[in-house]
Amino acid sequence: MNIFKLSFKNIFHKPVGTVLSIVLLTLAVGIISILIHVNASIENQMNNNLKGIDMVVGAKGSPLQLILSSVYHVDSPTGNISLADANSITRNRMVKNSTKLSFGDNYKGFKIVGTEKKFLELYKCDVEDGRIWKKSLEAVVGNKVAEILELKIGDEFTSSHGLGDYGESHEDSVFKVVGILETSNSVADQLILTSLESVWDIHKEHDHDHDEEHDHDHDEEHDHNHDEEHDHDHDEEHEHGEDSKEITSILVKFDSPMNIISFPRYINEETNMQAAVPSYEISRLFKIFGIGFETLIYLAYLIMFVSGLSLFLNLLNSLKERKYEMALIRTIGGTKVQTSLMLFYESIILCIIGFIGGIILSRVGILVISNLLEESLNYSISIPVLLSNQEILLLIFSISIGILACVIPAVNVYNMNISKTLSDE
Repeated sequence: MNIFKLSFKNIFHKPVGTVLSIVLLTLAVGIISILIHVNASIENQMNNNLKGIDMVVGAKGSPLQLILSSVYHVDSPTGNISLADANSITRNRMVKNSTKLSFGDNYKGFKIVGTEKKFLELYKCDVEDGRIWKKSLEAVVGNKVAEILELKIGDEFTSSHGLGDYGESHEDSVFKVVGILETSNSVADQLILTSLESVWDIHKEHDHDHDEEHDHDHDEEHDHNHDEEHDHDHDEEHEHGEDSKEITSILVKFDSPMNIISFPRYINEETNMQAAVPSYEISRLFKIFGIGFETLIYLAYLIMFVSGLSLFLNLLNSLKERKYEMALIRTIGGTKVQTSLMLFYESIILCIIGFIGGIILSRVGILVISNLLEESLNYSISIPVLLSNQEILLLIFSISIGILACVIPAVNVYNMNISKTLSDE
């Protein structure tokens, strides 16, 4: 007698209760799986982008905003700092390495970042095609940017002011793509990189136009004096370039881990700049979001428990209606163990179906979340093909719930009085 085949046919004996149990288990497994992968993917990308960065220095404001804008490039900057102040930081004996950043423009939603070539070393980026920029208005694009915007070597484009693609376009300044980076699984994949000089050159004309508009409101004598002063500054631009130029932030690597305690405090208290420690700010961010993740996971496990309870009640009620059938199986040669195993098989099969449904639901959910993140933040989450270790444990837990749910019904079948059951019918 093929007990397993018979168990499979009996699964949908009561379809309403069976479907309810499967749906609940599918939802529970799906939610837990989504949270596991999304949390792991975000944490992995966060940590990957923090490599080699002990401190970020920028304008006064929110430390978290400074980290998000300068390290992960998903927020607006807190402002600008002078190049002279930035160089005073980079020349400090406590600083081992530093990388300057200057941004504020974009091309079709992808951020344009003026930086030094050390940025590529920081994120271990290699050029897949072309070369690194050598002069102003030459750009190297991340692999993801090149793929989405279909950019290739020699293409030209103009940037837009701001971090959204709705800003004022800098029509007078045209970038030329000279290099495309290999995929590095870092933030560099979604950036357009150029020299600091490119950013300064683009905004030079814009700043001059702003100054002329501002000067128009003053009297002629002040205009004359201002023009003389401006011309004098222009003559000495090479000598005093640091005083007039600005950048957005600096990524700093310390010579000793101990400096992470004292140096940021010095900057925050003694200068007009702000120092933020990425590891601390991101840890605090994960702590805040971690509460939400844990709450959702607990909710999912509660749904899984309800699914097990529903499965137990479904089997118990089904057993009351199928007692005569069980007794007949016993009379034609079925043993107590075989009839008990029938219920075990039914329960486990339902749990496996629910688990498979949950995994499919999680993959669809991850795809949706990845598309939403890509549209809003240019970040994406890879869709896993194989089961993770945590999902394998989840499968074991699901089967365990199925086994527990059928223990009492299986014991009742095992202890069934065949003659009494047949005579009652």
